[in-house]
Amino acid sequence: MASVEKVSVALTPEMAAMMREVVETGEYASASEVMREALRDWKHRRTQRAKAIEELGRLWDAGMSSGPAVDGEEAFARIRQKLDAKIAGRGEE
Repeated sequence: MASVEKVSVALTPEMAAMMREVVETGEYASASEVMREALRDWKHRRTQRAKAIEELGRLWDAGMSSGPAVDGEEAFARIRQKLDAKIAGRGEE
């Protein structure tokens, strides 16, 4: 680590105890290592959330530009009719 900046972080007693425990058991070398991993995970979740929001926006735009809305029950009824007709047609072969 070329350069570091020290910061002070206030934790609840439960969080501090969890941090001490993982350091004492050797899962992490130091409290700083625990915090660095927590921040990396936080950053990853934020990035994933931003990508999901962007994708939702893209899907919204695609849906809005695809034409007028169709009633779901009517659409499924049409799909069922087509599927039933296809299945009936196979039975005649």
